[in-house]
Amino acid sequence: MSDLFSAAGLDPAPPPGPEPASPGHRPLADRLRPQTLGEVAGQGHLVGPDGSLTRLLAGGTPGSLVFWGPPGTGKTTVARLMADRTSLDFVAVSAIFSGVADLKKLFDDARARRRAGRGTLLFVDEIHRFNRAQQDGFLPVMEDGTVTLIGATTENPSFELNGALLSRSRVLVFRALDAEALGDLLARAEALEGRALPLAADAREALLGMADGDGRAALNLAEDVWRAARPGETLDAARLVAVLQRRAPLYDKKQDGHYNLISALHKAVRGSDPDAALYYLARMLDAGEDRLFLARRVVRMASEDIGLADPQALVVANAAKDAFDFLGSPEGELAIAQAVVYLATAPKSNAVYTAYKAAMALAKQGGSVLPPKSILNAPTKVMKREGYGEHYRYDHDEPDAFSGQNYWPEAIGRQSLYRPTERGFERDLGKRMAWWAERRRERGDG
Repeated sequence: MSDLFSAAGLDPAPPPGPEPASPGHRPLADRLRPQTLGEVAGQGHLVGPDGSLTRLLAGGTPGSLVFWGPPGTGKTTVARLMADRTSLDFVAVSAIFSGVADLKKLFDDARARRRAGRGTLLFVDEIHRFNRAQQDGFLPVMEDGTVTLIGATTENPSFELNGALLSRSRVLVFRALDAEALGDLLARAEALEGRALPLAADAREALLGMADGDGRAALNLAEDVWRAARPGETLDAARLVAVLQRRAPLYDKKQDGHYNLISALHKAVRGSDPDAALYYLARMLDAGEDRLFLARRVVRMASEDIGLADPQALVVANAAKDAFDFLGSPEGELAIAQAVVYLATAPKSNAVYTAYKAAMALAKQGGSVLPPKSILNAPTKVMKREGYGEHYRYDHDEPDAFSGQNYWPEAIGRQSLYRPTERGFERDLGKRMAWWAERRRERGDG
């Protein structure tokens, strides 16, 4: 694990080799690394005067912690500075490059320190990379105080870490740096360099967007700007993008970024906000999300959240999927966007979704009960003698083409599962069902 720190609380990047002797040749992120917790940018809720971590440290050794947050937010830096505050020996290891044998040696060394009267703060970067069995290996040394564990992860610890490990730790959430924190970081870099970034106002804003909440990335981009700009040149936003090339958005199509954004898209559609829905759709498209995954999710939204309040919703969603299949990218993406807007502006109902879940629960609970014999076919004489098909009433021969007979098993009785809302087309369905219910009462099947 590298000792290289980025400025204002950024995680270290692996060093390419021995550190240059001249400070002027050291990376900007290294030269701006925080020397105190108070210098860590963008994490005031943790290290500010009333921050969670500040309070924990005021009480002595804070206990084992899990740092959860995106890259470049200061997890490693804060861990090392904590060791300085608590007089613990700092040991760092990466789960990517470590195995069981490495952990065993670390634990043995920590036990030796403990016998000598020194504690160990063990920082494990990318702790979610360890499998369940390896994570369990930390439990004994955490319980007996051999190590104070600080695990850093970019993934949701609720999904990626053992419950036993989480129960012995406190999760602290590191936030992506906002525009103000990134701007302060650039100002510190300019002060250190003794020169302003050759950027127009729109280019400076674009650079902050490219950093995507990652302070180390912001400083690396700043260095690239100083290297690339010609003497006397001031870059506007378009020129900045051309010179630097655009940094990919922070988005892992199989992990938190994927699930967070698809959740946001789905809820924006459900909440009838077409603008927010389009924004999250664009975020996912821009990050390279599988277009057919998005199309499938839109089809699901049509059934789950619109249902029969607008029966056309499912038709539009399926048509969008077919249009993308036909046109491909990027032209077909507009059809998905059209479906998203249609669904977001459609009347909402989860009545079918709710009824389906209730029907499944009833089917599992009720078992293999026989439907009424009157509605069963009787292809054999034996079945006819048993009453199969007896007294069946053919609805098309009844007044209003409605017999009102019972279709429910006697062991269960009539149930009410689908309850249409008063929104959209379901308002008409509700009136129709109420009329049928009244006819049943009149004809003796209440």
